[in-house]
Amino acid sequence: MFNTCRATLLLLLYKGILFFSLALLAVSCGKQESAEFVFRYSNEQPKDALRSQSMVFFKEQLEERTNGRIKVELFFGGVIGNERELMDFVLTGVLQGTRGGFFADANPKFILFTLPFLVDDWDQAQRLVQSDFTRKINEGARERGFHVPATGISQGFRAHTNSKRPIQHPDDLKGLKMRVPSQEVYVQTSKAFGANPQELPYGEVYQALQTGVVDGQDNAPSNIWDYKIHEVSKYLTITNYATGPDPLMVNLEWYESLPRDLRDIFDGVSRETMEFSDRINREKEAEYIEKISNKLEMNHVPGDDLIPFRDAVKPVYQYFAEKGILTLDEIQKAREVATDKSIKP
Repeated sequence: MFNTCRATLLLLLYKGILFFSLALLAVSCGKQESAEFVFRYSNEQPKDALRSQSMVFFKEQLEERTNGRIKVELFFGGVIGNERELMDFVLTGVLQGTRGGFFADANPKFILFTLPFLVDDWDQAQRLVQSDFTRKINEGARERGFHVPATGISQGFRAHTNSKRPIQHPDDLKGLKMRVPSQEVYVQTSKAFGANPQELPYGEVYQALQTGVVDGQDNAPSNIWDYKIHEVSKYLTITNYATGPDPLMVNLEWYESLPRDLRDIFDGVSRETMEFSDRINREKEAEYIEKISNKLEMNHVPGDDLIPFRDAVKPVYQYFAEKGILTLDEIQKAREVATDKSIKP
């Protein structure tokens, strides 16, 4: 059986908790509850965020359907670490699961989903994440020590905010210091738009905007609201230029320690959780945009006005093809799957 007490002790050591806390934990570990397995999960979003809410659903369903044989412990709001650290903790077995932005650590091909203008709307994004294309990428994560039972859509389409000016054209982004995650696809896309990308963990963005270290950022509307980015920005621009994948990253060793019946239940609940997550994110996206627009000046870039944006980022596709991460044929096939209206999302 996976050594859950040892994992928790390591977790507390990583975060520098006081010695007496470790002693108390050691005592409590000697009095394990009836659960045969413990699934410790963390994401950086606060507890009220939609991603976190979907994991509460996951906890309720998994504990009920396994009759308490698997206990789920949830840690929200970055109390364990940032998204990069959480991926490391899952890989090393300190945690058993996470969701966040460093999916390419598990399989570089997850970058596919973040390519600018690969998909145009929620239906296209859902066709893609539900496809065999995605299942193969999920399976590829096993080579790096991760089990990915399901992948959803990462909280919606990314929108830009900044403190300098409305964004009507890529030229309006030129020279702006835009925060991006420390992932190459976002760095290259920001450069292609003409911005000056600044890599920062999302938990540091509020202060960076407040102090002028960066001029702006882009993220899903729910994240913009949950992290209160609207308080330190003046302009919101909707281009729907990209979304991303939301895979549930699970420590492979822990997963394979489960008996077959629990693996089947775990995978089924994971799929249902991602469907639940996608549904509430889709339903709430317009609500978040409206709330943010009441705080900022908003503009929407429609139809043909997006052509300069699309043209600007074409080199990003070629960049990743030349690096050998994706082929142009794979990108084209993914686009065909996403736009195939005969497939019901």
